[in-house]
Amino acid sequence: MTPTAGTAATAPAATTAATAGTLRTGSPPKPAHLTIGELAARSRVPTSTLRFYERRGLIASERTLGNQRRYPRDVLRRVTFIRMSQQLGIPLSEVRAVLGLLPEGRTPTAEDWARISRCWRKDLDARLDRLTELRDRLEECIGCGCMSFTGCLLANPDGLGSDGAGPDRSESARAGSDPGESDGA
Repeated sequence: MTPTAGTAATAPAATTAATAGTLRTGSPPKPAHLTIGELAARSRVPTSTLRFYERRGLIASERTLGNQRRYPRDVLRRVTFIRMSQQLGIPLSEVRAVLGLLPEGRTPTAEDWARISRCWRKDLDARLDRLTELRDRLEECIGCGCMSFTGCLLANPDGLGSDGAGPDRSESARAGSDPGESDGA
């Protein structure tokens, strides 16, 4: 029995169509958006924190007709960046400003992330220098045992204690007047 032209053409086409998705991707296509639960599980960040980030303008979601949040997949990287920035002690207001430098309408590239990470390089270097200085002075201070507000560089790093016991940041001290003086008497 010889196959007819229509039969031979249909069988391979059906086989190809059934296996095409498997052959091309190896797995089902990933959804374009994540639910808040999926994002929380993938990022290991509680859903309450994700909602907080959204209220602060750090991440954005789209809403379904049922008012459920759906996050673009690239938000996962943003959440990771936010968490790493927090671990470095960078305030969320600064994180938001730097995230605003990322391109809109496309997933940020490695170059985009490197560019915004460089925004904090000088600040982080200054923090490291300050921590190293504090560590070195701490060894000296604990060794001497003085902990004096007038002489200790750890207790009084800005030198404001040179005029007396402890720093004086009051308005009268900045204006150059004696805090004990009265105006009209």
